[in-house]
Amino acid sequence: MLDNTAYIGLGANLGNALQQVKDAVATLNHIDGIQVDAVSALYRTAPVDSSGDDYINAVARLLTSLDAGSLLDTLLQVEKAFGRERPYANAPRTLDLDLLLFNTEQRHTPHLTLPHPRMHERAFVLVPLVEIAPDLVIPGKGPAAGFVESVADQRILQLKPFCF
Repeated sequence: MLDNTAYIGLGANLGNALQQVKDAVATLNHIDGIQVDAVSALYRTAPVDSSGDDYINAVARLLTSLDAGSLLDTLLQVEKAFGRERPYANAPRTLDLDLLLFNTEQRHTPHLTLPHPRMHERAFVLVPLVEIAPDLVIPGKGPAAGFVESVADQRILQLKPFCF
């Protein structure tokens, strides 16, 4: 039973980033216990605390029977299958899948922090998140839409609606 709701951030800036983000959504939708419920438009964004080419970003809402830890492990496996390497912090990447929110859970462990600790500071998360969930509340922080103005100085360009 798909009784958990999760939001994930997707991003890539190596290789064919646009196609990799699309393929990642399709891959996730074919994993037992995961159903992609909604996907934002695709966005081009400048790297934040990173270097390299612009990123292609999106946010997806998942319905899942997995718990948060298992979902995170699954996301990491998908990243690895897409060639993700971690040579140093914030290195350019073939695919980045961040677990942003899981139901209304708040947790801070060495393996997982929920909500994602910097999501309310990043236009590449907030703009697509508010697109698919305009009334969403970030547990412990407040309405996601309330943070959009504070990231207005971060470059983000909507490319096109997501079709899968």
